[in-house]
Amino acid sequence: MASHISILPTEFLDSLSAQLDGAQSHQFLRLPHPRTGIPSLFLPYPQHSGTSSARWSILEVQAVSPPNERSWFMGEGQWSGAADGRLLMMTPIDPSFLLIPLLRADGFVGTFRPLEDVFEEALPKLVEQSEKNASPKDPTASISLRDLETFASLDCAKAAMKNACEVKEITPEIVVYRYSQAHLVEYLRKKVARLSRPEVFESSRTLIRGLAKDGLMDDGKEHLLPSARQRAACDILSQYLPQDVHAALIASYDFAALDSHLKAIQDDIAATAASALANSANAKSSGNGEAGDKKRKNQKGSHGVEKLKKANTKGMAKISSFFQKPKAK
Repeated sequence: MASHISILPTEFLDSLSAQLDGAQSHQFLRLPHPRTGIPSLFLPYPQHSGTSSARWSILEVQAVSPPNERSWFMGEGQWSGAADGRLLMMTPIDPSFLLIPLLRADGFVGTFRPLEDVFEEALPKLVEQSEKNASPKDPTASISLRDLETFASLDCAKAAMKNACEVKEITPEIVVYRYSQAHLVEYLRKKVARLSRPEVFESSRTLIRGLAKDGLMDDGKEHLLPSARQRAACDILSQYLPQDVHAALIASYDFAALDSHLKAIQDDIAATAASALANSANAKSSGNGEAGDKKRKNQKGSHGVEKLKKANTKGMAKISSFFQKPKAK
């Protein structure tokens, strides 16, 4: 059996330990990635909270491949090896993101409908789109209806519908939904607000270095920091958003002052680069001119000229004497 090295959330390990009796197995799902639409792997798992019912969550599965072939060695005493040097990372993902391609595939985005009707219309369309874009040589490039139905049946997917849709309760038994990009953007703004909080944002050294690189950590730039953190949070979310949804999210903020600051920095960088290029060109041109003068000074004449230089001209009339007016007699 092939072995794989993975990084897993603690909650998933707890769920895995609770299911060692084999009563329920974990099933990987191939679903369209919310940003690219490319079929990607996700893994749903139940979170047991001490009650008979479990609340489901879902993980995104990513493989980090080394540039060169590598192997993992595991165990103590008797070692075993894993020839595949990839590292599998499984991280929690908000099912609201995974609903975006499903809801946008539905042709009735302007109509309120029950949840079952939304899925019944959208899932076959996603499968059809996937089959059109799939390569015949790569069976993993398509999405199965079974995987989509499994995802749609999860309680976390059903609960996330309210994050991307307008919801109306007709009766306690009948609730209808309608996809709304404006509603989705409002939900994403809540995520931006949480991610851009100083105590959350500053826990990432990479994000702090990004601010410092843009001169936003300098004295006098404190008024730009809230906008900078919000813009960075939007960029993080963009990894899971279609381009038009990300653009709508950016447009919901006023980044005019931040954009002006970043443009001034880019202009300074461009001016510095142009000045350095001009100085380099001038130095090269000046160097070529001095070298040319020195070369002309040191250049020897032809053999005939050099021979005339050595000729004895004593007693010979100057050439100018041949052009003087004759003296009157």
